Formats: sequence, structure tokens, C-alpha cells
Amino acid sequence: MKKIFDSMMIFCCMAVSFLCFGSCSSDLDVQQEYAFTVEAMPVADKIVNNETVEIRLDIKEEGNFTGTVYTLRYFQPDGAGILKMADGTVLKPNDRYLLGEKKFRLYYTSKSADEAQTIDLYFENNWGSLTQLSFDFNSSHKKETEIQIPVEE
Repeated sequence: MKKIFDSMMIFCCMAVSFLCFGSCSSDLDVQQEYAFTVEAMPVADKIVNNETVEIRLDIKEEGNFTGTVYTLRYFQPDGAGILKMADGTVLKPNDRYLLGEKKFRLYYTSKSADEAQTIDLYFENNWGSLTQLSFDFNSSHKKETEIQIPVEE
């Protein structure tokens, strides 16, 4: 009887160990890329020539990976103006600028007597995710939109 019990114990231990080792995988599931959005505080929608408005922005991530960096590009399809970072860096359209902080401020100065002025901001991380914000000034309709462009894998 003791021999049968010992055999059963050995068999049970072997079965449990095979199940435990069989369920393990040598592949690590490390997530580096997380979705993100960019939130903006309300911005004045009326602006005159040589007036400056402050745009406060905050990048919100769904997760955190220490290797993630963000860049900013901007375009101005309507009107004319100057966009500066808080440190005084004047941004050039379509140039990419590294963002050192996730909370930051931009300053837009109108250089146009045109009624409608628009700036489009594009935020991208080093994993290829892209988010766009648009600001319209002196337009008949207020527009502050955020568009997330999914990355195809």
C-alpha cells in the first residue's frame, strides 16, 4: 500500500511540475508604447495683429515608459504669426522640436490683419503615435480639435 501511495505522489508531483513548466513562456511581454492625448486649457478665440495668446498644453499618457520622448511640429494654413516655446525658441513650420516636459506652454503672436488664423500642432512620440490639435482665431466658429491618428503595425 505504501508503494502505491508513493507512486501516486510521484506521479502527482510530476504532473503538477509538467503543467507549471509547460505554461511558462520565455517571451517577455514588455509594453513600450502607450496611447497619449494632448489637453489644452481654453484659449482666446479672438486675436489682433501683434497680440500674443498663451496656449497651455499637457500630454496625458495611458501608461509610462521611461524611453518615450515627444516632439512637436506646427503648420499655419491660414493667417500669419509666430509660435514660441516658453524658453523663447521660435518654432519654424514643419520643423520637429523635442519636448522636454509633458506640461508646457506655447505663445502665439499674430502677425496678420487677416480675419481667420489657424495653427495646427502635431505631437508625435518616438513609437510613431501622432496626435493633432488645431486652433482657430478670429473665425466665425470656434474650433479646437484633437485628432488621434492610429499607428499601423
